Amino acid sequence: MRFVIVGAGRVGRRTARVLTQEGHDVTVVELDEGRSERAPTEEFEVVEGDGSSESDLLAVGVEDADGIAALSGDVTVNLVACMIGKAHDCRTVLRVDDDYREYVLAKYASDVDEVIYPERLGAIAAKNALMGGTVRAIADVAQNIQLVELTVTEESPMRGYTLSELELPANAKLLGFGKEGGSVSLPNDDESLELGDRVVVIADFEVLSDVHQIIVGQSATPVTA
Repeated sequence: MRFVIVGAGRVGRRTARVLTQEGHDVTVVELDEGRSERAPTEEFEVVEGDGSSESDLLAVGVEDADGIAALSGDVTVNLVACMIGKAHDCRTVLRVDDDYREYVLAKYASDVDEVIYPERLGAIAAKNALMGGTVRAIADVAQNIQLVELTVTEESPMRGYTLSELELPANAKLLGFGKEGGSVSLPNDDESLELGDRVVVIADFEVLSDVHQIIVGQSATPVTA
């Protein structure tokens, strides 16, 4: 998947790094030349530009992006970036920096898909908001290991099978299981995987795509390694 991130600050860089490590195509737009030069360009592309400029966002291919995360420290830039992204059918994530602004923007920016408060939710929340749907990152356990929660869909090849029949890649392990609408607990081998059920898996980034296809299915939002 392709994502555009506005802002190469701490939250923007961390979110870009998490997405890139999972194999997604990420471009970061940063107005501050010094900050853009300091960003880790070996992991993802950083382009000097104004996130509130449609021409600058078009130059990095926002019209072909799956989502845009406006994560700069300027809430006005973030709002404009989201409006531009929405006009080009992107999923939009808006960063705000205090409760008052969050309330105002949540009330008046009804077209924004997600409003996040990074100091409270962190980069993982920004990534989850971008991905949406059937996969949710819980934590980065180590540099190449992530704890994720996945939801069984109609396309899941394991739908109807029991947990004892679930075969995950060598670098992945099932840690928890929850029926739809219920809480997650330790997995019971006799439980069956049904639509809406959730599994918690710890896995190496290299096998996350395989885990996703096993639990969620091919046609759902992919997670690539």
